[in-house]
Amino acid sequence: MGVSIDDIKKLKELTGIGLTDAKAALVDAEGNFDKALEALRKKGVTKAEKKGDREAREGIIDSYVHSGRIGVLVEVNCETDFVARLDTFKTFAHEIALQIAAMAPIYVSEADIPAEELERVRSESHERVKAEGKPAAIAEKIVAGQVKKNFDEKVLLNQTYIKNDKQTVNDFLKENVAILGENIVIRQFKRIELGVTE
Repeated sequence: MGVSIDDIKKLKELTGIGLTDAKAALVDAEGNFDKALEALRKKGVTKAEKKGDREAREGIIDSYVHSGRIGVLVEVNCETDFVARLDTFKTFAHEIALQIAAMAPIYVSEADIPAEELERVRSESHERVKAEGKPAAIAEKIVAGQVKKNFDEKVLLNQTYIKNDKQTVNDFLKENVAILGENIVIRQFKRIELGVTE
């Protein structure tokens, strides 16, 4: 099956890979653009995970104010000052600021959730499931699912990315790690909403 030059160019732009690699991915996917993109994302994730151990101390602090009512400051780190100055990196940081403004996460990652908060939610969920009389064999699975759902909305990396509902923010992060070739860390953020105190 033939592959279109437009699809090759589009795949190259989306992933940051070379034209030859983009064409090869489309040929492997029998011309199916979505399948090729998904395969490259999976490869990108593997590359991203290898880079995840490297120190990321450079970067930028980005800000976003929405209608004078919501303000966000976010620190996004990378490994080198060179990457920190690239438009691709700056755009990524700004997209994260927009995500935070729109979706109001509380934590960057699951590692940031306090143990007592995790236990409180687990305990409440367990009581609910018990009150509903669910069999013990499936009760733990239901509790685990409810706890995950509760925190997926509050953890930035677990949230659905606002500009692509097929991706989480973590997928978007790994995609940019693959494109930029450096470890990227969303270090911290602060979201302020007019009239709302923590």
